[in-house]
Amino acid sequence: MSASELETYLQRAKCRGVDIEECSISQLQKYLSKGTFTSRDLTQCYLQKITRINPRLRAVIETNPDALDIADRLDAECRAGHIRSPLHGIPFLAKDNVATKDRMQTTAGCAALTGTIVSEDARVITLLRDAGAVLLGKANLSEFASMRSSYYAEGYSSRGGLNRNPYNLQHNTGGSSSGSASSVASNMCAFSIGTETDGSVMFPADRNAVVGIKPTVGLTSMRGVIPEAPSMDTVGPFGRSVEDAVTILGVIRERGESEDLMPYTTLLSKKDTLHGAKFGLPWKRVWESVSHDCEYETVYKFLMGVIHKIEEAGAQIIKVDLPSAGEIMPPDGWDWTYGEGKTHSKFSEFEVVRSEFYHSLQVYLDGLEKNEKGIRSLEDIVAYNIENTTVEGGVPGTHRAWPLGQDNFHKAIETKDQPKEIYIRALEYVRRKSREEGIDAALQHEGKQLDGLLVPLQAEGGVACSVAAKAGYRMITVPVDIDKHGVPFGIAIIQTACKEDLLIKYGSAIEDLVRGRTLPRFLNLEAKNYPYVG
Repeated sequence: MSASELETYLQRAKCRGVDIEECSISQLQKYLSKGTFTSRDLTQCYLQKITRINPRLRAVIETNPDALDIADRLDAECRAGHIRSPLHGIPFLAKDNVATKDRMQTTAGCAALTGTIVSEDARVITLLRDAGAVLLGKANLSEFASMRSSYYAEGYSSRGGLNRNPYNLQHNTGGSSSGSASSVASNMCAFSIGTETDGSVMFPADRNAVVGIKPTVGLTSMRGVIPEAPSMDTVGPFGRSVEDAVTILGVIRERGESEDLMPYTTLLSKKDTLHGAKFGLPWKRVWESVSHDCEYETVYKFLMGVIHKIEEAGAQIIKVDLPSAGEIMPPDGWDWTYGEGKTHSKFSEFEVVRSEFYHSLQVYLDGLEKNEKGIRSLEDIVAYNIENTTVEGGVPGTHRAWPLGQDNFHKAIETKDQPKEIYIRALEYVRRKSREEGIDAALQHEGKQLDGLLVPLQAEGGVACSVAAKAGYRMITVPVDIDKHGVPFGIAIIQTACKEDLLIKYGSAIEDLVRGRTLPRFLNLEAKNYPYVG
């Protein structure tokens, strides 16, 4: 790698001579309002940044051919004195499993779905367009949101290639919303949206030094999103600050017909808000596992330092445990087949996910306006991947991104004629153990509810994220620092249902205390390895 190529990646984005690198949404809006530059200028600037650094990062699958025209229309509205929202004229990226009724594809990164035409924009896209945001393009992802295999290269899709971590290209960028996080981290857009079933917003946000919010399931609509497991699926925002992330969430959240909602940004706070707060530290199989992992020794010490800072700011830290930890939290790290204290359980998260995926994907495919390749079922996708195995790795051992082929797809197909009672029992078990006997119980201390559970997303400690996923509960993660490999890490807060206000209040307070976001360094720019998970 030449010094000049690295300099190309490190070069800061400028718009009409103004350095917009790391600009917040509100800062960009001020520039637009003052006429320092237009939305067209800003959109063009981000498109140029994508052209410059995306070839190695592969964070963006495709750019929107209509982006500049959209920006022009919004500029005209601005000149006429009409500003739709704080997002007016602000460019963003959407994960490629979020439907857009335009000249772009919606494929979940899968070649089998190229040529399909959706009947309408996803609900969240409609809300963002109505707010005046400029859809810049589609972000790369782990194909089919990490559903197709139990062992795979994180951040890889056949359409987009391997999305690499802009901090260290040899290391995992997190997934499945890989491109959504890394594009925001590397300033290819102002913000992005991703989706999460289990960890797909939290992990990439954590590993890209951005703020990710996984809302309560149902707060954001999944209409028009290629599904994985509707009982757990949610759309969440990525921003370079808590303020940016909650600004986006305020636009994409659902509202009741007569609901008068307070703007989420009014809940933002500073570090002095931590005084008097009470947080739980889930110890068994969460913090305990990170403390015992030699690879994460430095990270653990730093996170404990952050916990100490939170205490010094006046908060109380209490060690707690999830009563169901031994039953639903595997001792050796994330495993969604784990339940009843054993692997491959019929009462596991995977039992729920594989059944919901098979049947909800069928509904999505049935609703397509056009289907060029005639893909009508998951079985058709499996067959296409086998026929095109050199590109899609449908046969085990034929593609380095998917050593096991598409084993999870096959397991999902097994549920086609499975008695519904098996699925219902698994769902009831998973919800009870993750909610009443899990997070809700851990949040209760001496008859009062704690203000949140503080959890790591590193090593086996990341299983806490899986419990929140099973429960359908919300999380926020904020950047803390970088590890010995130059890869970011953060700290997350878990809360029970419909407590987004507490996440915002204390997430922003911890962000103000720590101020841990750093810019990408693009280490190992010529990396060729594939980082696997599973």
